[in-house]
Amino acid sequence: MTPLPPSITHLFLDAGNTLVFVNMEVVSRALGRRGVRLTPEELWRGEHRARRTIDTPEVVRVTDDAARWKAYFDAILRECGVERPDAVAPALRELHDYHQRVNLWEVVPPDVPPALEALRRRYRLGVISNSTGTVREKLHRVGLGSFFDPIVDSFEEKVEKPDPRLFRIAMERAGASPERSAHVGDFYYVDATGAQAAGMEAVLLDPGGVHADKPVRRIAALRELVE
Repeated sequence: MTPLPPSITHLFLDAGNTLVFVNMEVVSRALGRRGVRLTPEELWRGEHRARRTIDTPEVVRVTDDAARWKAYFDAILRECGVERPDAVAPALRELHDYHQRVNLWEVVPPDVPPALEALRRRYRLGVISNSTGTVREKLHRVGLGSFFDPIVDSFEEKVEKPDPRLFRIAMERAGASPERSAHVGDFYYVDATGAQAAGMEAVLLDPGGVHADKPVRRIAALRELVE
């Protein structure tokens, strides 16, 4: 990755699949109860491939975050070879209910806390998330909430990424200017283009290498920002 400019003082991060990741164990069990046998590892491999079909300007333009939730899991299952809507639909309803109650994005990889410890010595950290009103509670529940101020949730603000207004809300609350701010997220057409439209530097978390052709800094894991 091309290093961030030394003038950057504020680093904002997406939450889902950047700090906290889908609990694929829960997904695997929900599918297994309907006779669809996929391991968490198989689901993650499908997830990386699925980004080719869902992280596109066409999909982002005609969907909101709630609609992309279904498109996301539909694409993962297609990439895993699942063509059984009669079995999958009840599992997806169960997972959606779980997400509304708890938030399905709840697994913290072991490299994330030490990366945040190092980054907060260099930057003021904040979160900008398309969420359901649960992101603040979730981050505190998994032990990450104390790293961030502000935590901006699209549900509370009534505006979603890639709309640059959500990024500007976060910068205003942090007392940051666009030229001194950067944003890290996992969707090119939601996180990176939205941040760039708000005048910020952008870093794309791209573990599957799907967006090698895009004009943006890319990392495969958060620790690369430190390294």
